[in-house]
Amino acid sequence: MHYYSLHHTAPKVAFSEAVIKGLAPDKGLYFPEKITPLPATFFETIETLDNVEIAYQLIQQFVGNEIPEQELRAILTDVLSFDFPVVPVEETIGTLELFHGPTMAFKDVGARFMARCLGYFNRNNSNEVTVLVATSGDTGGAVAQGFLGVKGVKVVILYPSGKVSDIQERQLTTLGQNITALEVDGVFDDCQDMVKKAFLDTSITDHKQLTSANSINIARWLPQLFYFAFAYKQLKQKNKDIVVSVPSGNFGNICAGIVAHKLGLPIKHFVAATNSNDTVVNYMHTQTYTPQPSKATISNAMDVGNPSNFIRIQELFDNNFESLKDSFSAYSFDDATTREAMQSIYKNTQYVADPHGAVGYLGLKKHGLKDNEYGIFLETAHPVKFLDIVEETVAVKVAIPAQIQKVMGKEKVSIPVQSYEELKTFLLSSK
Repeated sequence: MHYYSLHHTAPKVAFSEAVIKGLAPDKGLYFPEKITPLPATFFETIETLDNVEIAYQLIQQFVGNEIPEQELRAILTDVLSFDFPVVPVEETIGTLELFHGPTMAFKDVGARFMARCLGYFNRNNSNEVTVLVATSGDTGGAVAQGFLGVKGVKVVILYPSGKVSDIQERQLTTLGQNITALEVDGVFDDCQDMVKKAFLDTSITDHKQLTSANSINIARWLPQLFYFAFAYKQLKQKNKDIVVSVPSGNFGNICAGIVAHKLGLPIKHFVAATNSNDTVVNYMHTQTYTPQPSKATISNAMDVGNPSNFIRIQELFDNNFESLKDSFSAYSFDDATTREAMQSIYKNTQYVADPHGAVGYLGLKKHGLKDNEYGIFLETAHPVKFLDIVEETVAVKVAIPAQIQKVMGKEKVSIPVQSYEELKTFLLSSK
């Protein structure tokens, strides 16, 4: 399998090079040269397979022969060491809980998969790789935990000061070892812009091997397609058409779901549910893509004004708007509506949704479900990750899981960064 840049002016590369580089030299995202659907029998018998086998069959063509089967299966066994349950919420709506991993966020799978792939590719390399990543909340903690202690890899995480939750901040600033957190005076888009600029700065890249662990990196992005197959496995016996609503910020998760659909997974429709950062929602109305400055919301992991992965979604539909519109919808909801949804879900079902899950639920409701449809919304983070917002909105006490208790008493360590030049100085001076 080779990967090409979506800017189409860089050479094609193998999986390993795309993982290590992160971003193509022409600033484009890497995209697989082809997507070959799996045999229909795979999906017809999916309930007989365990999660590791499902994941292996889905991801193997994208990895190719660069990681031997035994090693790839071992990586997947390690990565998928927790559950992905679909929990009924209403008669025709369930939620796919993606928060049972070590940092209690959906990004655990992608971060762990990428860390293990990079560790494999770097196993005989004496040169250190620096993973440079921007986070709007959950990516940082998942990447920090996924790469903690990985030989030959240093992790530098940029996050916007005061715009992530206390628990999210602790998860990325308290680990030490090969993890460094840079606290940026700005918003997520400022962090992401700094990261992209560093990748293209030859005065850095001539001396440092940089790669990204945001969903721009194919090894972080593609494994998210597993979720949708795991949900289908659990819902197949219902014999209903499935509509999936994905809380969307950088649009990597829903994009991976569409890849699963291109592989043959029977998903009828995808709903991108966003907060007030409505760039893609506006595009679906106007067919004009106009990035906006990101706005701070209570669902901060989706505070992205220029979602990187939407160009990949367009590529998956051959840049044909009518084709996209047939399978994909997007809706936006403000904080007040999100809080009302959290309250309504709890009042009617006793289910405690975090703000992102509530936005996903709203997306399903706005889209509507037909008689033979079953809707699932993705719960991308445990409510404890947004403890203050959840407890003040729903008036319920959220128990602190063991994964979170581990970081609660640790001291935050971060380095303040005001500008790109300060980031550059840090990268060039760090050993």
